[in-house]
Amino acid sequence: MLNTKEAAGFLRVSEASIRRWSDSGLLPGVRIGRRRERRFSESDLVAFIDHSYSIDSRTSAVTIAGTPISVPSHLATLFSTDTGGLRLTVPFFADGIRLGQPCFLVAAGDLAGRYLDALGTMDGVDLDAAIRNGTFTVVRFGGGTVAEAIAQWERNFAAAVVKGPTLIRVVGEMVSERTMFVSEDEMLRYEEAFELMSRRFPTVTMCQYDVRHFDGVALLRAIKAHPDLFGLRLGTFLN
Repeated sequence: MLNTKEAAGFLRVSEASIRRWSDSGLLPGVRIGRRRERRFSESDLVAFIDHSYSIDSRTSAVTIAGTPISVPSHLATLFSTDTGGLRLTVPFFADGIRLGQPCFLVAAGDLAGRYLDALGTMDGVDLDAAIRNGTFTVVRFGGGTVAEAIAQWERNFAAAVVKGPTLIRVVGEMVSERTMFVSEDEMLRYEEAFELMSRRFPTVTMCQYDVRHFDGVALLRAIKAHPDLFGLRLGTFLN
């Protein structure tokens, strides 16, 4: 049986996440001793990782540039031009908006505006309505830490799935995300934590890395944090 600190290390999340999941009943555990300390079994932790919400098979099929994508998936894309940065993500969002699926964009400033302009020209996409009804949401993180960002996603994803079986689409523009964390290292640790947390929800996520703004070491860590890429045709995600 693992204590809270050990369980957090096993799942690569914060101790606060473990306590929050335990208090809400999402993560089974027991209390022992006079201090009622928490204990968790490895089998329950593995089951927690493998848990997933059901989704509507009629609308869950996802393709990116003709490549079938499984659900859940956590992918990284690398690009070196402004046009290349939108080649995959704008059609990805447009499909989700047409199907009424929750779409989350993490971006700020001109970069967020570039998405809004591009989506506003897509056939069959009523972007204003999607924003009003919550289908399309621009996200910013508060606090600048891994724990706070992961907690924010858990709230967003839980609110989406409670409405019924659905697929959740996420795009994170990492140039913008880096400014939302206390350091680039904290952002990359967040990527590792998101890789685990997102497995519990019906998500397809693309984390966008503009290679003009990241060095080789950061890009290597980013690729390692997205193992779903390894089974796909990598060239599709290099723009």
